[in-house]
Parts: sequence; structure tokens; C-alpha cells
Amino acid sequence: MTLQITQMLDARGLSCPMPIVKTAQAIKTMPSGGLIEVLATDPGSVKDFAAWSRTTGNELVEQTTDDGVFRFVLRRK
Repeated sequence: MTLQITQMLDARGLSCPMPIVKTAQAIKTMPSGGLIEVLATDPGSVKDFAAWSRTTGNELVEQTTDDGVFRFVLRRK
């Protein structure tokens, strides 16, 4: 099944907490159920996105790592 990404966010090169801050700003502009794909290079973002999705109720649908780039797909609640 292919995910229909609503919005892409490139947070590569940004340090904590900026990937989360940018994601929080972007997700507010999306419709409920919309998917945002975030690319980050900060290793701390793995824990950050897991915690952020738990506290905000936005679902972490997918998480992959490829050559030092962390990819997150989140669904807006």
C-alpha cells in the first residue's frame, strides 16, 4: 500500500528541537488524517518523534533510516 503524502518537510541538518518545531508548525496547516513526511539527520529525532507523537496524538505511521537520514511519516489526528 502506498501512502498518500500530503506534505513533505526537509529537516536535514537541523538540530534538536528544530525538526519537531518545524513539524508541529507544518502539521497545523494540514487536514485531519493528512500525512506528513519528515526527513531529519539528527539521531535524537528518533526518540523525539516517538515522544511527540505520543503526547500530541498524531500517529507515527512509518519510520525508516537510510544512510544517516531518518524518515518519519506522521498522520495528523
